[in-house]
Amino acid sequence: MALPVAEWRGRTARLWAALDPALRERLAAASLHDAVRLGCDLLRTEEGEEAALVRLCHRAPTDKKPEAASWYREQGNREFRRGRYRAALKLYSKAVSHELPGSPEVSVCFANRSAALLHLGHFEVCLEDIARAESHGYPDRLLPKVLLRKAECLLCLGRLQDAQEILGVLESKIALDGVMTTHLTRLKKLSQVKAKLGEKVCPEPAREAHGGIQGKPEIWEENNSISGASSSVSLSFDAERGRHLVASQDIVPGQSLVKEEAFVSVLCPGESLPLQEGDTAWDARATNADLYCHHCLRQLLASVPCQGCSYAKYCSQHCADVAWQQYHRTECCLGALLLTLGVFSHVALRTVLLAGFAEVSRLVAWSHRGDKDLQNPEARCKPLSEASDAGAGSRGIPGCDSNGRYQSSYQALFHLLPHTEQHSPEHKFLCTLSVVAMCKQLQAAGLEAAVLNQESPQQWCKPKTCEKTSDELSPELKTMAEAMLRHMLQLQCNAQAITVMQELGPGDGAVVDKKPVRLATAFFPVLSLLNHSCCPNTSVSFNGTVATVRASQPIPSGQEVLHCYGPHQCRMKVAERQQLLTQYFFECRCRACLEELESGVKSVVSIRNAFCCPKCQAQMQGEEDILYCSNEACATSASRENLSGRLQDLQQQIKKALDLLSVGKADQAIKMLLKCQMDAGTFLSPEHLLMGEMEDHLAQVYATLGKWQEAARHLKKSIEIVEMHHGPSSVETGHELFKLAQILFNGFVVSEALSTIQRAEGILSVHFGPQTAQIQELQEMKACLSELPRNILQRT
Repeated sequence: MALPVAEWRGRTARLWAALDPALRERLAAASLHDAVRLGCDLLRTEEGEEAALVRLCHRAPTDKKPEAASWYREQGNREFRRGRYRAALKLYSKAVSHELPGSPEVSVCFANRSAALLHLGHFEVCLEDIARAESHGYPDRLLPKVLLRKAECLLCLGRLQDAQEILGVLESKIALDGVMTTHLTRLKKLSQVKAKLGEKVCPEPAREAHGGIQGKPEIWEENNSISGASSSVSLSFDAERGRHLVASQDIVPGQSLVKEEAFVSVLCPGESLPLQEGDTAWDARATNADLYCHHCLRQLLASVPCQGCSYAKYCSQHCADVAWQQYHRTECCLGALLLTLGVFSHVALRTVLLAGFAEVSRLVAWSHRGDKDLQNPEARCKPLSEASDAGAGSRGIPGCDSNGRYQSSYQALFHLLPHTEQHSPEHKFLCTLSVVAMCKQLQAAGLEAAVLNQESPQQWCKPKTCEKTSDELSPELKTMAEAMLRHMLQLQCNAQAITVMQELGPGDGAVVDKKPVRLATAFFPVLSLLNHSCCPNTSVSFNGTVATVRASQPIPSGQEVLHCYGPHQCRMKVAERQQLLTQYFFECRCRACLEELESGVKSVVSIRNAFCCPKCQAQMQGEEDILYCSNEACATSASRENLSGRLQDLQQQIKKALDLLSVGKADQAIKMLLKCQMDAGTFLSPEHLLMGEMEDHLAQVYATLGKWQEAARHLKKSIEIVEMHHGPSSVETGHELFKLAQILFNGFVVSEALSTIQRAEGILSVHFGPQTAQIQELQEMKACLSELPRNILQRT
């Protein structure tokens, strides 16, 4: 959730409406500096607002609760006994995040989790959890069990000497009972056989392997004047387009143009039901906060919890330590408040923490001297203060340093336009009260010195759930609040969603389906240089906190490098795109929009996603509530509301079919999907995107049953429709071809599988580069098929 919770938004809206009109006018026209000052005065006098925020924070607790840890561990044990090791793994991770530091139960949680990891075949990570259990004082009476598990992991990894040493320790140190002796004998015999054969058993799963087939390294030459950019682009500036990137040479599809580490990123917590008063049950669902590292954003397998709160989780102790030193030592106590005030507030706070008070105060002071010029694009092109090293730089482009270099730095980030005068007064008021509330809580928690980089606490503080304070903010905290307000306003136009392809379902089937998921919100100063187009010539992908921009089509020298902010011409009509883009305070004049607006030709999206006549299947047309058949001989009419209702009912039926599949009722799912297809054919265009989705779902069900030929037939129909909507070289088509390659591979349709792999690889490498997991899997499938005997290849 980018903005604060609905209740806080509602309270600030009511407070705004109740203000004296003269004060509303002052706030609406106030500079960022004056807005913070007025916001401080309002929160001091409106004590009810602070009390309300305290109550809201109680609904999102982030402190450690041993009773929650006990409940999660019991649920994990239950799932483990059922053989549902993935579910057990996530529950044990939730349990360890709630255990108090120093508690003997911490080691038990790690040991339990190691057992789940062993069953899932993650042997290296299992060893790490065993080491954690031992370092946290795992009970001596239970030690044989984890040592035996450790020996089995070592054997499966082929580390025979290490396994022998562990078994020797067990033999000499502990008197084992009969069951344990049986296991020990089995392992000893296995190790002896392994020592003779000199080969490994139980290899690590492919997804954990770091070796394997490697893609070709990308050619990259660093730009001398733009950090993280290729030498094939250059930085330009004009009053209409602002800062933007232009091709300085001819660029080919797939060529990398920008590789940038986020200046700041904050994990989006994901959907989770807040606890209500009197709730005793805990939420067992896994959200983004449980699945990804809160620092580097990599997928978690066995998380390392923060020592001070139950919310922050990391992929390693290194990430936990770095996060603590850079920002989490301040944020740890404010978890409930940050979850209540939303991701934009959190990004604003973390930005100033990473920049440091000295840099923040320097740029805030500079902005006061050039405040009027910051709203004038032409004036912003000039150095604002030659006496200040925070100016626009020798080339006159905002954000460049004194040498004319544009870096992914706080200075570049600070120069992103906040559009202070174009935001609605109500939104500006909401952001103001939110940042003031954060700074007041920092002061109440005794963290002001840490925020100002005057001390570095080495221990975590006890979480305080937004305790009320009416103390006046110090001048230094007001400076930080002003910068945070600036960043909150900047985020509406400059926030970058970091997305990942997330597996649907357990992810252990022969064909893995994925969907894009918003993982985090970030500031990328260099990526922010790219202007929008509804028909972009680039594609952006993410690896953790690193964004890579690649050309998705040829870009001739001198042409602007363009990025899509969301509304793509393939996905929505021009009117819908223009409406969605109003949040960025500009009117899109890209080629796609101009062609649709000036030609008056009906959008291809409208035609392909149209309703069709229930009688003759011709396209229905009209802009009013009543639609008419385009076939004059038919003259059938229908209510738009009625057809839209049928579409919604159809989507609900499809969801029910997928629910049946998720519980193993594949045959019933097929019957329901086929019925949905027949119904859809009576009122939807054959090219409607939903028709393609149903074909995709049918392919998924047939693949689950191992009926590869049927699955391939339906998926090919899906691909035809996806190509019509998104284009034959689109990333959407690439993902569908990847699934088809999996189906053909599993169905042993060798020659067609090889050609599909080649096409999928060509498309996906353009959008994601040669090193991604999907490309690696395609190459592994191709290598496996290519090694088959020639006579088999010829037959298939």
